[in-house]
Parts: sequence; C-alpha cells; structure tokens
Amino acid sequence: MGDYILEMKNIEKVFPGVKALDNVNFSVKRGEIHCLVGENGAGKSTLMKVLSGVYPHGTYSGDIVYDGEVQKFRNIADSESKGIAIIYQELALIPELSVYENIFFGHEIASNNIINWNETIVRAKEELKKVGLDNVDPSVKLKTLGVGQQQLVEIAKALSKNVKLLILDEPTSSLNEDDSENLLELLKKLQKEGVTSIMISHKLKEVTAIADTVTVLRDGSTICSMDAHEREIKEEEIIQNMVGRKLDNIYPKRAEKKIGDVVFELKDWTVEDPEKNYREILHHVNMNVRKGEIVGLQGLMGAGRTELAMSIFGNPKGYRITDGHLYMNGKEKRYHSPAAAIKDGLAYVTEDRKGNGLILMQDIRYNISVANLDALVKKLSINENEEIRIANYYKESINIKAPSIEQKVGNLSGGNQQKVQLAKWMFVEPNVLILDEPTRGIDVGAKFEIYTLMNRLVEEGMSIIMISSELPEILGMSDRLYVMSEGTITGELIGEEADEEKVMALAVKS
Repeated sequence: MGDYILEMKNIEKVFPGVKALDNVNFSVKRGEIHCLVGENGAGKSTLMKVLSGVYPHGTYSGDIVYDGEVQKFRNIADSESKGIAIIYQELALIPELSVYENIFFGHEIASNNIINWNETIVRAKEELKKVGLDNVDPSVKLKTLGVGQQQLVEIAKALSKNVKLLILDEPTSSLNEDDSENLLELLKKLQKEGVTSIMISHKLKEVTAIADTVTVLRDGSTICSMDAHEREIKEEEIIQNMVGRKLDNIYPKRAEKKIGDVVFELKDWTVEDPEKNYREILHHVNMNVRKGEIVGLQGLMGAGRTELAMSIFGNPKGYRITDGHLYMNGKEKRYHSPAAAIKDGLAYVTEDRKGNGLILMQDIRYNISVANLDALVKKLSINENEEIRIANYYKESINIKAPSIEQKVGNLSGGNQQKVQLAKWMFVEPNVLILDEPTRGIDVGAKFEIYTLMNRLVEEGMSIIMISSELPEILGMSDRLYVMSEGTITGELIGEEADEEKVMALAVKS
C-alpha cells in the first residue's frame, strides 16, 4: 500500500445552478480499502461517476491520474478497460436472465460472433467461487437469489472483467446484518488478492471496522482524509467532519412524552400470500400503539415486518387475511384499499421511496400534494395557490434542501427525497403513521433531522410505527418495541429494558 493507484486532482463538476464538486482532491493507495463518506448531496456519487466515465472527460475540470497515467475516460467502457468497475446501490442486473448470463452480459465469451456457452458456465463457476457462492448453480435465474447473493453476483461480474479498482456505492444499504458482514469479509479477501476498493457508505460502524483510509466530502469539497493505520478513527470524528458540527445525541430525546390511550390495535392478525401458494406469512399477530408513541417493529430480513405493514395499509399486495381484527380508535376496521386506510387516518411511508413512494419525474410540489388532492379541490379544479403554499410550507418547515418546489424529486439527494415522502403524508395528517426503513440510504445529518421530525410529530399527537433493520436506531427512538420472527411477534420490550442482546434473542426465536 505504498504508491497511489488513483489521484483525482482539483475536480470540479457543475450542473445547472449547482456546483456539485468544488476543487476536490482524492487519492487512493494501491491495495487499500478506502471509504468515502459525507452527507447526501456532498458529491460522493458524482465524484465516482466522474472517475468511471459516466460523466465523460470534458464535462468536468481537473485531472484523473490512474495507474500512473492521466486518463480521459469518454464512457464506462473506457474505465472498465483499465480495470475500474463500479457497483451502484441499485444493482445493474437482469432478474429474468441466468446468473452466468448476468456475469458475462456485455463482455460475452465468444469467437466469430458465436457465444461459447459451455466456457461461459465454467468461467461463471470460477467467478462465483471467488465471492463465496460455490453452492449457487450459475444456470438458475438471478431473481431466485436473495438480495445479498445478487450483490455478490454483481461483484463476480466485476471480477470477471479483471478489476483492479472496485467501487461500491452503498453496498450494504439493502442487506441484513449477516449479508453485510459477508460482503465486508469479501472485500478484505479481495484486498489480499490485490484488489483496491473504494466504498461509499453511511454505516459508520462498517466504515470504522474496514477502512484503511476515510475521506470526508462536504458540500462538494474535500474536508479531510484520515489514515486508520496512524490512529484510531472514531465515528464521532467522522460525523463532526461530515456535518460541520458536533451532534451530541444522534437519537434526540423528546422534551416531554405525552403518551395517551390506545389508538391502533391488532388482534390475532393472520395472513396468507396467494403468490406463495397461500402460505401463511403472518401468524396471530397481536400489537397496539398509543397516542403520541413511537412503537418499533424489529426483526431479521424475512421476519414479515413489511408484509404486516402492507396488509394493514389497505392490502395493495392482495394478501388473504384469514383471521384477526384491526381496531382504529376503538372501532373495528378492515381496509380494502390504501385510499380507505388514508381516509381513516392511517398512512404508510414505504421503504422503496424511488419505486413506490415518489414520482421521480414530478416536482416537489406535485409529490407533496398527490396523496391529499381532495383537500385542494375548489370548484372541480386544483387550487394551485393553496398547493404552492402547502408545498412551500413543508419545504421550509422540514428543511427540504432544493432551489424551489418546482425541482424534480429525482434530482434530490436521498435524504431530501425521504423528507418529501414524509411531507406528503404529513399533509394527509394521519393519526397513525407507519415508517418502513425511514432512514435507509441517507446520511447521519439527514437521519438526525428525520428523528427530530418524528419526535415533533408524536409530541403533536401522532402515533408512529417504525420498522427498521438498524438496531441502534430502533433502540434509540422507540418508546416500546415488538420483535418479529418468521411472521409472528416473539416479544415486546418497553423503553430502557430493551438492548441489542434481548432484541436479537427474540429475532432468532422460532
């Protein structure tokens, strides 16, 4: 790890009205694992897109020196030809194709324009072995694999191109704890084999565990680089450099807890999934939520947390509810559509904000108003002045960082997209708000703002059900929490009696 495989010098990148990168300097030593951190919008992904040729030479200023030579990448193919591979948060794989087809898609093994499928399968097995997927049949369709295995297939695809520099953008954001750990161990294994890695991550526990060097970007500029071999790098120091201030308490405490009577309750809630041959996916679930309370819902991936939320919120997946009762404010209900649930004061912030939560091609104004258009109708048309007033109110009150409410949501950072999604449901003014992975893929500063907003909402009398895969988050924000395993509630923990050991013991209970 003596010399540098990469030096990016004085990189500047400007989009209309925004300087995304401002004189950034970024150097990576050969053979190291280098973590790139910063708040959403700090410029991390933009910098990597400059490096990989997504933003070609000529669209930015500054120099890229890779492997001792100045590079002028015109496209991704140029950077890949030099041994640079980038893996994005949303995997670039094709679910309907086989594993081996995905690994060699775009660089097929062929002669005389005829693909050698036998050689492809043999080579695919070799690449799968490198990433620890020896037991995966390369001929199965990709969609049959779990998210963690698909992530490893993406890395196998990169290795098949003789990668020297592997870039991973939020590689563990959608993975459970075991899959995340396996991925980090793989990076260490590849490091021993000479592969250099750049990892963008908001999970600072992982950053401090694996990084040889940590570089912090803030507002498009390089703030600092820290060498883990010279001294211990602490999460608190990274956070302070990321946000430009000290966060004394990542999980802010409420000034006053005003927890009232039960407003939402499930009794013996039992659900089957027609797409899984009517297999029972939720078994006699019992839970309740009080006014002004944050109730956490924890469990490992596949425990049934999102399925529970969807079956409650108007059942858009078409599950069959075979038993049980749902009560809202003491009255028994059964919502047959999300619209009916919304009308009755129940809202759901999906974990998939880009796919199901927001309309990315539309602006902030439209995305905030779309779930509650009835409140804006005046004489059979939308009251645009009121729509603008409402959108500007939420933009300011929850600090959505954008030039205006006419900004397309697809151009916002992850944290600001999440705030727009929250604003949409705040405008509906629900009694009970389900938050499914509310801080997934967003930085620590934006997380703090989301937590502060959650506290504000419950202080104003709203009730929140919070689903999260991050144990510290659940423990830090919940007044009470339920733990799920294999579709059933395995335990309830109250306040300070909850700790990671107790939660994990209940999460693996069958």
